[in-house]
Amino acid sequence: MTLSIAQTVEDRLAAESLLNRRYEWRGYGSDHKVGGSPYQTTFLAHLGPNLAGTITLGVDNQAGLAVDSLFEAEIDEYRKVPGAKVCELTRFAFERCDRRDSNSLLACLFHAVYLYGIDGHQGTDLFIEVNPRHRRFYEAMLGFEPIGELRMNPTVDAPSQLMWISVSDIAAQIQALRSAKATRKHSLYSYFLSEAEETRVRSRLALRREHRALSTLFEAR
Repeated sequence: MTLSIAQTVEDRLAAESLLNRRYEWRGYGSDHKVGGSPYQTTFLAHLGPNLAGTITLGVDNQAGLAVDSLFEAEIDEYRKVPGAKVCELTRFAFERCDRRDSNSLLACLFHAVYLYGIDGHQGTDLFIEVNPRHRRFYEAMLGFEPIGELRMNPTVDAPSQLMWISVSDIAAQIQALRSAKATRKHSLYSYFLSEAEETRVRSRLALRREHRALSTLFEAR
């Protein structure tokens, strides 16, 4: 398993291909783009040579976030808090694979995004739009909370539920499981990186801030 950040046109096209293949299978269309905005970072998860998952982290900027198109009023309430830095997860797609592999890959991907968001952008609040049928997964497995009412998203021609989690809550759940204060068997946090692995990823991120060419964040065999 390898986690990396998309840096080249080829990287983004590979993420785009996976995204559109999986979205088309779910009936969400097949013309979605993975751009190269400086406010968006696309993460890639490989199993061997094959791209198995992708997700994009967007950080707030003058142009706003993608979730603003439907939920700007809700997001603005969080922006009003002094020191707040809102972020979003978009363009999430995953290949079908063994359940355990899927959980491990997904957990490592989310953990890498979390580390990137706090180390590089000091994110405080994380949002994601999901189809309401996936709401329970994000609540039970990651601790997201639903915000606002359902709205129709014309981009995927499907209903959309805005969900939120405090970045400090993510940190608390990681620490709780490590210290054995929590044993939620079905929590995705059970599959997050170990403390030593997290340290390695943070070192890679620090190096990447100095040397932009560095893209690989984590490798496991």
